[in-house]
Amino acid sequence: MRRLKKFILSFVIGLVLVIFAVLGVESIFQRQTASLIYTDIDKLEPVNTVIVLGASVHANGKLSPILKDRVDTAIMLYKTGKVKNFLVTGDHRSEDYNEVSAMVNYLEEQGIDQSVITADHAGLDTYDSMYRAGKLFNINNAVVVTQRFHLPRALFIANHLDLNYKGFAADQRAYQTEYRLKQREKLANFKALWEVLLKKKPTTLKQRLPDKDK
Repeated sequence: MRRLKKFILSFVIGLVLVIFAVLGVESIFQRQTASLIYTDIDKLEPVNTVIVLGASVHANGKLSPILKDRVDTAIMLYKTGKVKNFLVTGDHRSEDYNEVSAMVNYLEEQGIDQSVITADHAGLDTYDSMYRAGKLFNINNAVVVTQRFHLPRALFIANHLDLNYKGFAADQRAYQTEYRLKQREKLANFKALWEVLLKKKPTTLKQRLPDKDK
């Protein structure tokens, strides 16, 4: 019985420490990036490029609601003169899954000229997307568009890569998977912190084309 009590006590203490660590890292990210996140378009200073971070697409190539809101928000920034170019970055690690081409197709369907769109087919996660945007595509001043819960992590990474990025929240509705994504974000913060501390290199720094991705 005494061993069981010790085990339970150790488990509870460990759980409390994990919760404090999760909340602590989340608080650091939010504190360091709060002044960089915008929701009012009138307060956002014009920049050259909007970076749209990828999210899931449906099997038919249509954008998920979360991704559609990101791209629509970027289009709004473009049409109001806040940005001049798009960098769409996401996962295209296999031939049957392509977030990037789905975004490019949608942009063109909305009347955005191909000449102002740059596609990064190797933005396999947020860290890779931020790193490649700055180091491969030489974008040092930009606004990152994604949902509010995702922006602190993206901007924390960018800040520690010495990139002058701001963020604009793409929240246009409530999402069915929002709670799950917010919980996942808490764990992803640890991965981002680890990558920043290690000064990790991205999976690849090659400019991979759609027909060359395997």
